[in-house]
Amino acid sequence: MKKKRQWTAALLAGLALLAVLSARAETFRVATYNVENYLDQDTDSRRAKSAEARAKVRDNILALQPDVLALQEIGAPSALRELQASLKAQGLDLPHSEWIAGWDTNIHVAVLSRFPFSSRTPHTNEAYLLSGRRLHVSRGFAEVEVRVNSDYAFTLFNAHLKSKRPVAEADEAEMRLEEAKLLRRLVDERLSRNPDANVIVCGDFNDLYNAPPVKALVGRGREALRDTRPAERNGDDQPNPRNPAWAPRNVVWTHYYGVEDTYSRLDYILVSAGMAREWEEGGTYVLTAPNWGIGSDHRPIMATFTTADR
Repeated sequence: MKKKRQWTAALLAGLALLAVLSARAETFRVATYNVENYLDQDTDSRRAKSAEARAKVRDNILALQPDVLALQEIGAPSALRELQASLKAQGLDLPHSEWIAGWDTNIHVAVLSRFPFSSRTPHTNEAYLLSGRRLHVSRGFAEVEVRVNSDYAFTLFNAHLKSKRPVAEADEAEMRLEEAKLLRRLVDERLSRNPDANVIVCGDFNDLYNAPPVKALVGRGREALRDTRPAERNGDDQPNPRNPAWAPRNVVWTHYYGVEDTYSRLDYILVSAGMAREWEEGGTYVLTAPNWGIGSDHRPIMATFTTADR
């Protein structure tokens, strides 16, 4: 009888451990991808994306298998629907969508998700003053609350900040900084209601990590956002040999600029302190794929999270 009780206790302990391990194994993946002019028809200033380029974009997304996908440079709603349907036909069903109509009438930000949205707060008319002129955020900001399960949700902000291309209205760097400040203000409003809120801020920020716009988004102190810094899965695992406090010398570039023949990290997944506790660093990376550039001048990045608050 004693041995039977011991065996039963051991079995229950084993089942409990299995349940814990199973809970730990439940994760979801969030990716961001600038799909470079994913238009399904020509406009006055941009050409529709070729079938070959669209197919490569799909290949790159399918290689990641994201549960939530933030997109930049998507065209009209019909272009988003075409991408969504094409992904579903190839086995990746992301039935929930959000498309933002900003001041730029050609390219937009959007979100596709396997999980439903419990709320949507589109920011389509954000404006700022610069040198006495009122200017608008060109692509707006997407803000959705994603309901992963009955116990877990997070807020996703998706942004495509002003490019480095000079424009007549104002200095492009100052415009990008003001857009970043506006986005950070929205994040602060969310965190002021709940400092432990699960928040992801992602997209194409069009600047380097130590540049003023990205520094403004990251912020300081307890409410500073953490940079997940996705890198290639190429075997690099050593700290920076020059200064261990610096980021390691692994490969993190996300954008190729042909005019200068340069590779830069312009795409980010930043997370709040609350979200960082669920972040799985081992499931976070930048995609490496043959002929990735047929699809876009950007490479997609992805971060993985557990489905329970820690």
